Amino acid sequence: MAEATLDHSERDICTKLITPALVSAGWNLHSQIKEEVTLTAGRIVVRGKLTSRGRRKRADYVLYHKPNIPIAVIEAKDATHSVGAGIQQALEYAEMIGVPFAFSTNGRAFLFHDKTIRDGFLEREIALQDIPPPDELWSRYIAWKAIPALQSEIVDQEYFDDASGKAPRYYQTVAVNRVIEGIARGKNRLLLVMATGTGKTYTAFQIIWRLWKGGARKRILFLADRNILVDQTKTNDFKPFAGAMTKISNRQADKSYEIYLSLYQAVTGTDEAANVYKQFSPDFFDLIIVDECHRGSAAADSAWREILEYFSKATQIGLTATPKETKEISNTDYFGEPVYTYSLRQGIEDGFLAPYKVIRYDLDKDLTGYRPDVDTVDRYGHEVEDRIYNQRDFDRKLVLDHRTKLVAAKITEFLKATNRYDKTIVFCEDTEHAERLRQELANSNADLVAGNHRYVMRITGDDLLGKAELDNFLDPKAKHPVIATTSKLLTTGVDAKTCKLIVLDQRIQSMTEFKQIIGRGTRIDEEHGKKYFTIMDFKRATELFADPAFDGDPVQIYEPGDNDPPLPPDENETPAPQLGGLDEEEQLPITNWQDGEPPPGLPRKFYVDGVEVNVLSKRVQYLGPDGKLITESLRSYARKALLKDYRTLEEFLRRWSGAERKQVIIEELEALGVSLEGLRDEVKSGETFSAFDLLCHVAYDQPPLTLKERAEQVKKRNYFAKYEGKARTVLEALLDKYADDDFGSLENARVLQLKPFDQIGTPVEIMKGVFGGKTAYEAAIRDLQTELYRKERNA
Repeated sequence: MAEATLDHSERDICTKLITPALVSAGWNLHSQIKEEVTLTAGRIVVRGKLTSRGRRKRADYVLYHKPNIPIAVIEAKDATHSVGAGIQQALEYAEMIGVPFAFSTNGRAFLFHDKTIRDGFLEREIALQDIPPPDELWSRYIAWKAIPALQSEIVDQEYFDDASGKAPRYYQTVAVNRVIEGIARGKNRLLLVMATGTGKTYTAFQIIWRLWKGGARKRILFLADRNILVDQTKTNDFKPFAGAMTKISNRQADKSYEIYLSLYQAVTGTDEAANVYKQFSPDFFDLIIVDECHRGSAAADSAWREILEYFSKATQIGLTATPKETKEISNTDYFGEPVYTYSLRQGIEDGFLAPYKVIRYDLDKDLTGYRPDVDTVDRYGHEVEDRIYNQRDFDRKLVLDHRTKLVAAKITEFLKATNRYDKTIVFCEDTEHAERLRQELANSNADLVAGNHRYVMRITGDDLLGKAELDNFLDPKAKHPVIATTSKLLTTGVDAKTCKLIVLDQRIQSMTEFKQIIGRGTRIDEEHGKKYFTIMDFKRATELFADPAFDGDPVQIYEPGDNDPPLPPDENETPAPQLGGLDEEEQLPITNWQDGEPPPGLPRKFYVDGVEVNVLSKRVQYLGPDGKLITESLRSYARKALLKDYRTLEEFLRRWSGAERKQVIIEELEALGVSLEGLRDEVKSGETFSAFDLLCHVAYDQPPLTLKERAEQVKKRNYFAKYEGKARTVLEALLDKYADDDFGSLENARVLQLKPFDQIGTPVEIMKGVFGGKTAYEAAIRDLQTELYRKERNA
């Protein structure tokens, strides 16, 4: 076997040393060894209207027992590093994918981290040729997982592969493997918690496939509580089950299938005859998957729970994004603690879920309350009860016509400032409120509604025409409807991939419901330009972000005043003072109506016209790298980020000058949420500053030079006098390119393929014939950049 030398790059180490060592140890090159495995997509960073991707996490090697059943991670470094230089990175990735074995190497040996602690060693150095073979690691993995020998076949079954190249994401494989391993250890009830938009149904499919194909579970029931969920599941993720699958309908149980999909409601009823599930014997099913188990099945006395208890001998798996835990309802009490949790926060951090901004409107009557004048009657002649009405009452007990118009106007104002065809869901207090807001939004967007009345539609459970348009609303290719007003129908289980605006004009007290609503916007659809979404809040529902039970912070919160623009301005403004300091329920008298119907003789709602409603307060917040919201502009945020890493201008100059590629520094800043384009928009000078000058200006108050000014300074210093002939011509042309395009042209040799360089020769001819080789050419470029960024900035 070849030996590592100091000139071996990381890629050399992998191809010439690691891969041959693995193959020699018995690892299959095609099915057990994967190189450069991308684990995360890179967090989407939002600043203003601009977005960028943070760094992806990518393992040099992942070793597999079988495809999608990982058992080890290897991190490689070049020969100038120590053997263990990559071990911490390897351990991070090993923890992510749930494996006990991690290796680090520089090509001379492996540092082997073994959580199974064989022979009393957690970490030890081994020779390349001594890496354990796959059978040895797998047997130790099985022992580490405490899987009985007789049950090892359950975890040995392969995943479904349709040969399209689609593979589960890392967290999906962890979820599937944790469930399968739990079943192999004899667990009969399991809970899987995965944030909305992370592929719970696809994960459930792979669990069922492996158990069904391996013969471990032969008849399976998949339960959901929305018909659209069952239909989507059958048509999409479960399609490979084909003829073995049926949907229970018409209250008939056909026992000739193996995979059954059903609504809870389709197999239960108010009388014994309607309980279709009892047409099956209690031991008919040996696996039951309960989708959205935070709903009916969480309650011990529910009819849905009766199904699970009837089939108590079956393995039962609960799926939810939002497990419910109250005094009366508990998912964990029934299913046990989650075998795996993939949270909204983690999904956003990994770049698989869309981050979001918040625009929060506080309306004056919501905060200070409204008390009608004596003998006030509403538009229908009902005398309005004399008391103080507040946010809890509006649109439930009392309707202020002007408030409805103001909400519709602010939604329309936002869409006009962004894109009037961005899919929008407006959550209302009830179906009547949804209809009123539909009317006002139609009036506010009369030009578009005149062209197509489906521009805005009420989509609620009691509106057949609206429900008929739900598929079109969810279809990214369908232009209409654009705005959907709703109450509860779209709260859960609806795959609204292109939804870019969620409006909350509904008072939300349940963290479970809040998370489900937020989940309607968390799917990413880059093909249709959906990388983040906005939450517009009129009922202070987003105060639930402060609750410790919430696990995904917004990237920005903006509270515009009555005359402020619908989008945050570039520069931060001083926040308006908060009213009071007590929360709403402490500031205002409590309603004397119960939550149900009004007192006898009074209408369900009062409709009061002519009462002015205005907007209060304004605040802009960004999500910092520590996960906390900070109130400041991008410019201020960028300054703090730079000063944290480079306390003085001299430190930044040393870093900039010493960086082989300036783009690396820019990428580091973008990963923290500092966008150069966003900074340019905020500085608003009308000039094209270099990236270097822009950063020095923002962080260190240096007077910035434009690209052309910086290039002219180099020329004035007669820098090129030391070069002759074609070398001088090439460098002068590169300086001109810099004046147009910044440092990018100096860091990418492909610029030599463009004019005027193509008149001198090919890139190889220029490097070799003009400069004496690639090394000499790169040295000349570094010297030119040193001259460009000399500290004597105004020389």
